[in-house]
Amino acid sequence: MTGTSLDGLDCALVEIAGRGLSMRATFVRGDSMDLGPLKPRLRAIAEQEPVTAGEVAGVMREFSLLHAEAVRHVLAGEECEFVCVHGQTVFHQPPLSWQLFQAAPLVHALGVPVVYDLRQADLAAGGQGAPITPIADWVLFRRFHDPMTVVNLGGFANYTQWHTDMLPDEDPASPVGWLSRPLDVRGGDICVCNQLLDQLARERLGRPFDEDGRIAASGVADPTVVRSLDAVLENQARSNRSLGTGDELGRWIESVAGLPVPTVLRSACEAIGSTIARRTYDLPVMLAGGGARNAGLVMAVRAACGHTVPTTDSVGLPIEFREAACFAVLGALCQDRVPITLPRVTRLPPERTAPLAGVWALPK
Repeated sequence: MTGTSLDGLDCALVEIAGRGLSMRATFVRGDSMDLGPLKPRLRAIAEQEPVTAGEVAGVMREFSLLHAEAVRHVLAGEECEFVCVHGQTVFHQPPLSWQLFQAAPLVHALGVPVVYDLRQADLAAGGQGAPITPIADWVLFRRFHDPMTVVNLGGFANYTQWHTDMLPDEDPASPVGWLSRPLDVRGGDICVCNQLLDQLARERLGRPFDEDGRIAASGVADPTVVRSLDAVLENQARSNRSLGTGDELGRWIESVAGLPVPTVLRSACEAIGSTIARRTYDLPVMLAGGGARNAGLVMAVRAACGHTVPTTDSVGLPIEFREAACFAVLGALCQDRVPITLPRVTRLPPERTAPLAGVWALPK
């Protein structure tokens, strides 16, 4: 998995027991790899800078070979059945979306099947192509908490929420009870998150990000700045669409150019936190994603929610690898020919059903 923040390539090894929606997924281990010289090249493409076809082709091949290196490293000599790859989102404005990746070099390097391009089937059917992790969150975390809201603090903040009605004598560790009850899983994008915070760090601090949110945590929020951003983020949250290219809020950043950096970062965290809290509906919350290491952002989310907000670390899945683990689950569901998107989540037209997803590249 590589997210819109371009903060690295995350690889998770996941053990799957069972099939379809009754499967049980267990995180084994994970590793993150720096994108190195590929980072500025991928960012240029994602920021819609003019590049040649040859440059794109070169980036795709090198990106695929980096995936092979990452998978070999996390396997540490073990074998795997297949690899599921998200690819790098370089453009997302439904119905158009591109998760840049080239499967053949990875298949050739590892000799195992690769499934990728998981969003296009939903887009072709009229959906937003995102978010696609809610069903995987449910598979990964349902045995720990129900009801629950998982909030991913990535380039954009998004959430998965479920409430599975169970009978008193049902065992939450058993898939049978869960499958006999209605599957009520919801999700969606909320607002820009690390995309905004990281851009502020790049432009105002000359750093790729505010490490551990130290500068944000040291600042004092400006109520006027918080209100101005809160209004913008609430519009994003209410748009009921998948966020992406064009939602990074460059204009808002220009409007606060004269204010101290700690003030701006802390104010941005406060606005993001309150926007997220309004979408959790007082249900228990777990945090994941790189933003969960940002002290200023986490403080803001916890204060806005008004209760203890743990991270997925508390149930054995490190926050850095939640999305990569989700894609392992999505790949397993694709292999079992189970649709991975939920119509009400990706906003499929009422007359459409969720399609089977994923493109498979196979070794000889």
